[in-house]
Amino acid sequence: MKKVILSICLIISYLVVKAEDVKPLEIGASAPDFSLKGTDGKMYSLKSFANAKILVVLFTCNHCPTAQAYEERVIKLVNDYKSKGVQVVAIMPNDDKSVRFDELGYTDIGDSYAEMQYRYKQMKYNFPYLYDGATQATTKKYGAVATPHVFIFDQSRKLRYNGRIDDVEKPTLTPKNLDTRNAIEALLANQPVAVATTKTFGCSIKWSDKREFAKKELEEWKTEEVNLEFISEAGIKDLLKNNTKKVRLINVWATWCGPCVNELPEFVKINHMYKRRDFEFITISADKPDKKDRALDILKQTSVSAKNYIFDTDDTYKLIEAIDPKWQGALPYTLIIEPDGKVLYAKQDAIKPLEIKKIIVESKYIGRVY
Repeated sequence: MKKVILSICLIISYLVVKAEDVKPLEIGASAPDFSLKGTDGKMYSLKSFANAKILVVLFTCNHCPTAQAYEERVIKLVNDYKSKGVQVVAIMPNDDKSVRFDELGYTDIGDSYAEMQYRYKQMKYNFPYLYDGATQATTKKYGAVATPHVFIFDQSRKLRYNGRIDDVEKPTLTPKNLDTRNAIEALLANQPVAVATTKTFGCSIKWSDKREFAKKELEEWKTEEVNLEFISEAGIKDLLKNNTKKVRLINVWATWCGPCVNELPEFVKINHMYKRRDFEFITISADKPDKKDRALDILKQTSVSAKNYIFDTDDTYKLIEAIDPKWQGALPYTLIIEPDGKVLYAKQDAIKPLEIKKIIVESKYIGRVY
């Protein structure tokens, strides 16, 4: 039994990857081989790209704002060089269970394989997108430290460039140093790469040893204070005006509404994703005022540490008219309102979390990049 336990511990120790265990690949080193699954379901290795004169290995992910800032530029780079024998392949390096919700404030999705498939289709990537999140073995061999991080290999698959894509993250600004393009041009001309290494800027790799931090975040939610206050018809109308600088997500629910209670955990996740941005989550209970304690109990059980209100009168129809005259009154009812009262979303029935998150992050007041 002791031998079995020791073996299990050794396996776990081997699978957990730490940042300090990673050593960057040196210029001149051979490209480490890999066997990774792409978003198309196919398996890829170095042999899959044997015909390429130049191989560009890009470590990137879904959730990182820096990675998202470079997506269009990578797509353009592929289009500019694919006819010249340059192959770009992207690898997603993160252990998705090590990503905290408060690290997802610039995205609508995380870094799981299924979410990679979604992002691949959403952005219409013109290059293979491979998953290394299960073991992170390939990421460790290459020594990637951030997303995005570029490694460029010549025809003999020797490393000739290691570093950034360029020196400007914001897509609307013009870079001064096009490091990745410069390296490709040099190799195509059979010239040495003038700047073979640069520093990288972006999100750190989410190594598997960070899982405990992600678990701790969920435990912390349970300790946050949860309150419930009465709100009047006039107060609701003021909420809807949204005279703030924040995007407001408002959910109208009730304790007797099964779908309402069932989807509260999704709203909690969304709140913790965007609460550090210009964002505010608000709940309004449609329960009668004498049911306030019951409503508060459910909010506490679900860790809804947002701004929580309950309508202060028994007249449900006043609540309906105050929220939205077009609303027929069935619950749940959800709104997304930008500053100055512009309604981006208004829906009766249960939400689709991915749809909600996409609307929020693509609002001009939030955004996917810094």
